[in-house]
Amino acid sequence: MKKCRRCSKPATYHIVDIQQGIPNETHLCEKCAHQFLSNSETSTELAEDESDQLAAHLLADISEEELADLDNLVCPNCAITFKQFRGQGRLGCPHDYLAFESQLIPLLENIHGETQHVGKVPKRTPDSSQRHYQLIKLRNELRTAVEQEAYEDAARLRDEIQTLEVEIGEYDGASEDSLS
Repeated sequence: MKKCRRCSKPATYHIVDIQQGIPNETHLCEKCAHQFLSNSETSTELAEDESDQLAAHLLADISEEELADLDNLVCPNCAITFKQFRGQGRLGCPHDYLAFESQLIPLLENIHGETQHVGKVPKRTPDSSQRHYQLIKLRNELRTAVEQEAYEDAARLRDEIQTLEVEIGEYDGASEDSLS
């Protein structure tokens, strides 16, 4: 859980401001968020300070020439440039994640603390839906383990899949034959 930038209470407001093409995220509790939003002079000062910190972090050890090269990167699918992304803070298509991968990974880690979306399951979701989701996840992990030749992990995952399939009522013996 993120903490408020001003008072270290749990943050309930997450404000993203884009200045000079650099996204700037501010985490605030409810009380500090009201102060932040009502006092534009303070909010501008804070936003500029955070923007400078983020820019310094992201662009550390990057020369003007390297930055120009980064800005000229283009997605082959939608033709958005990295400079356009920095300016508007939005990607043009799903292929941009691959085209700008080396630039986006540090940015995502900085903003979200992670680079992979884990997702959430609604509390009211039926147990069978959660089990089906778990089954899909385990099958993907099994595929990855086999590709990486991690056969002990693959055997453990296979057993977990079989157990879950029996619980769900989908076991037909086919998955055991496909792994032999």
